[in-house]
Amino acid sequence: MLVLVLAVLAVSYASSMRAYLQQRAHISELKTAIAEREASINDLESEKRRWQDPAYVEAQARAHFGYLMPGETGFVVLDARGRPLEAGAELSDPDEVVKTEPTAWWDDAWASVELAGHPPVATEGPADKIGGRQ
Repeated sequence: MLVLVLAVLAVSYASSMRAYLQQRAHISELKTAIAEREASINDLESEKRRWQDPAYVEAQARAHFGYLMPGETGFVVLDARGRPLEAGAELSDPDEVVKTEPTAWWDDAWASVELAGHPPVATEGPADKIGGRQ
């Protein structure tokens, strides 16, 4: 009989202990979630305080909307296709750009005169086929 009573007590104690440990784990998860949310709230309050500063608002307007103060001149940098570059884009180093030496206009004009006087010889005759048919 004593063994039976001890077995019932051990089972009830084990189930109570399991419930206690589950509750402790749940409480620690909730405490972690509360700490994360408090950190998020602090970050948002800090952001709110920054937006109260007129200099910060001006900097954000300049960065995001391209606003300028009176008397300032704005520039837009375009890529090779003529589209504006993104704010995070990096320009290439000017030293790495291929530099071609410009030729004088009279050199181009004289080359045109020489070509007109001595046209290139056609290596092939006229085409007999158009689109693969005769």
